[in-house]
Order: sequence, then structure tokens, then C-alpha cells
Amino acid sequence: MSIDDISAETTPSRDTAETAAPFRLDLTDEERAEVRALAERLTRVGPGLVDEHEWVAEARRLSCRLPVRLLERIRQYRSDAGPDGMLCLANLPVDADRLPDTPSTPDSVEREATVPAAVAMLVGQQLGEVIAYRDEKYGALVQNVVPVPSLARSQSNGGSVPLEFHIENAFHSHRPHYVGLLCLRSDHERTAGTEICSVRRVLGRIDEADRKILEAPRFVTEAPPSFRSAERTQPHPVLVGSPEDPDIRVDFNATSALDEEGRQALQRLRDTMADTGESLVLSPGELVFVDNRLVVHGRADFVPRYDGRDRWLHRIFVHLDNRLSRPHRADNGRVLV
Repeated sequence: MSIDDISAETTPSRDTAETAAPFRLDLTDEERAEVRALAERLTRVGPGLVDEHEWVAEARRLSCRLPVRLLERIRQYRSDAGPDGMLCLANLPVDADRLPDTPSTPDSVEREATVPAAVAMLVGQQLGEVIAYRDEKYGALVQNVVPVPSLARSQSNGGSVPLEFHIENAFHSHRPHYVGLLCLRSDHERTAGTEICSVRRVLGRIDEADRKILEAPRFVTEAPPSFRSAERTQPHPVLVGSPEDPDIRVDFNATSALDEEGRQALQRLRDTMADTGESLVLSPGELVFVDNRLVVHGRADFVPRYDGRDRWLHRIFVHLDNRLSRPHRADNGRVLV
């Protein structure tokens, strides 16, 4: 399915935007032009580097000038991410025919203040505070999700095999609250769907015995391959917080149970989420945010050609409250150590 296939029943119209779940917003051409003007203005801010403090500060300031409908939808999403935990934005100013070749090297990031990078940062800065991790892609705020030949079989953002459901950085004590994926290019065959499932969609399908197991600290999680240094976690639960509306903390490739009961409960949860989830094939100019507290995401397999026209996404991480991670950010910067 593409973003366009999200049913009208769950897509708010302008008249119902105040009460409906904020799953999708299609920018008008006028709104797209407004966003482009802001992004182009941001690219001219010296020294033209995304990770510079002054550039990020200007991105935060200019984000307040995004189109009103977009600001309203972002604010709704922050308040409650809805049953699917995602926000889909379409018709953002990304011109696939004007892009350079898709990168194909490990740890690819976007340091230069391009229009797509500026668009991702403008929206992300209005949702919260864009952050990064020192040990992942060298702490870059805008990261490239692209197929890499040497990583083709890996469970990583550079792979092209099916990527298991996971929340981002499940092992970390300060995980992102939101993960944003902006499409610059689709894969050639349009089969590389972004797989998504919210714990809110499956909670009623988990039996009580499994719920109790998943709510107990009977699981540990390893760091993903993209992190250069990290140890596995202390025992933790998979379902965290309110029993009626829990968060989820799992990476089905990296989380393991400490006992057989836990292993079976975790497998049943994985199977249920696989049966319930949906797949979004993103097109250029489409940006999806997932609430990383509620939503696991993954990717279908695809066949890269490594011809400069492969699938290319920009990825950003967003925190709602930077004070929570202040001891882990040197000089009150954006990068967690």
C-alpha cells in the first residue's frame, strides 16, 4: 500500500481536523511553495551545514513559519498519535529528478544543508527537538537510509533483506520519541514498503497470560549493528507503563527472553504484529513520522541496483523533552553520548 491508500475513514478533512486522528496531510501546491521557500532560505544560512548550532537554531525559528494547517496537524499528533501512531505528510518539496546519485556507502549522512534536509529539519524541529547519537552515523542529525552493498544481508538501515519489526534504539535509555522518514527516491520496483504496526492495534489480541509475561523484566536487548559501541540492556519489560495503553520496547531481531515462557510470549507478539501491520511504499516528497513509544517498524525486502537511483530516505530522531537526556549531551548539544 502507498500513503494514498490510507482509508478516508481515518484521514481527517479540513472540517474534522480538530477531532479526527491526524494520520495524513496532503499539502496544497501553495503550501508546498511556502515550505520550499523556508527550506531554500535555510540552505543559505552560513555555513550551510546541518549540524552547526547556528543552523539548527535558525531551523527552529523558521519552523514556526510553516503553513498553519501543517502546524495544526503536528500539534494534534504530539497530543495523541492515534491508534496507528503515525503522521503522514505528502507533497513536500522534494524533486527526485534534481537529486544527485543515491549514496551507497556505510554510515551515509547528510551534512550539507540541502532542500530535503532542510524540509526534514523544519518539520522535526516543530514536532520536538531533533537529536542524534554519537555512536550511530557519527552523530549526524540527518541520516541517509540507503542500500549499501557490503550491508545487503544485514539487519540494518543499509540492508535490503526484510528488516525485522523494531522500535528505534530499543536498547537505549533515551530512545527517540519519534522517528521521521522523508522519501527522496523510491526503490525501482516500489516493493520496499515501510512496515508499521502500533501496539494499540494489537493489545486486545494479546491474552492475559502473555500480557503479564511481557509486562515483566524478563527480556534483554542488544544494540543494533549501526551502533559502534554498546552493551546489552539490563532485564526490561516489553510492555511498559499504563496497562490500558502501554508503550512497547522491543527489537525482534535484538530482543531475547531470559526464559522459555518469555520466548514463546515474545514470538506470539511478533506473529500478531506481523499479521496486523501495514506496509507503506513511500514516494518522493512523502514524510512519515512514527511514535517510537507505540510503533514498531521494519522494511520489506527489495533488490537494489546500486546505479545511483536506488531508494533514498532521510531519517531524523526527535525528542519531546531535552532535559531528560541533558546529562548525556555534552555542552547541551544535540548529540547523545
